[in-house]
Amino acid sequence: MSKTPDSFLHRRGFLTGAGLALGSLAASSAKVEAAHHEGEGQFKLCLNMSTIRGHELDAAEEIEVAGKAGYDSIEPWFRKINEYVEKGGSLHDLKKRIDDHGMTVESAIGFAKWVVNDPDTRAAGLEEAKRDMDTIAQLGGMRIAAPPAGVGKDEVVDLDDAADRYRALLELGDEMGVTPQVEMWGGHPTIGTVEKALYVAIRAGHPKACFLGDVYHTYKGGSSFESILLMGPHALKNYHMNDYPADPPRETIKDSDRVFPGDGIAPIVDILKKFKMIGAYPALSLELFNKSYWEMPVMECAKTGLEKMKAVVAQAEA
Repeated sequence: MSKTPDSFLHRRGFLTGAGLALGSLAASSAKVEAAHHEGEGQFKLCLNMSTIRGHELDAAEEIEVAGKAGYDSIEPWFRKINEYVEKGGSLHDLKKRIDDHGMTVESAIGFAKWVVNDPDTRAAGLEEAKRDMDTIAQLGGMRIAAPPAGVGKDEVVDLDDAADRYRALLELGDEMGVTPQVEMWGGHPTIGTVEKALYVAIRAGHPKACFLGDVYHTYKGGSSFESILLMGPHALKNYHMNDYPADPPRETIKDSDRVFPGDGIAPIVDILKKFKMIGAYPALSLELFNKSYWEMPVMECAKTGLEKMKAVVAQAEA
């Protein structure tokens, strides 16, 4: 593929991609309408285990918290799963716990270095991704996050190269039965905006390419939530839910400043309404890193997060 500078991305490449996204949305409208008639079209409420990470539970204990709190699904971290297995636990036990609570595994968080320029590091990253995919498949999961992990501070990754590498990751996912979702990290030099993430996904030219969005990262990256209207159900399978306060400002806000949905200034209800407008009902995964929440009893933290998500969903449904 030819190199594509950011200026071209904003002027032509992204506009073309947006047109493709809109075309896909129009083509799927009949299916979306049919899904509504079949009683589908409901948001699954999911617990990303970062929200209770500070409580230092093992993977099995985290699953129990999510299940007893009443979540529909979970988004675990591979670090915790691997630690559990290394200490003698089994994936079979974890899956049974998930199944016993009637939950699903919507996605999982890992940091395989699939997008970096160094070919040896990237090859090792694909091997890590393969192990991650095998792990999550054994837990009944079908997707993993694919953030731009491992890119050096001064490293420049061309977006067309990133798209090629995302396609390679997707092809690996085809073999493993797991779909990697390109994830943007707000302000990241490679995939730091919604626009760049969508460009990489569209340019990859793979039928399973999709986008893992995040309220906080969209804000941190300076992107508009209007971009949701350029997507559709296929692009949005999972979405990280959180909120952000007015202070600190966008330039200095950090992951740890995230707050429960509805407790900040993000247009949460409008975001959910936009999903509904395009017929997309991604699993809403509560992803927080707020240390003050880690000081709460773990069940209180989990239940409060669930109640906050239910409240904003109810407002969007009204």
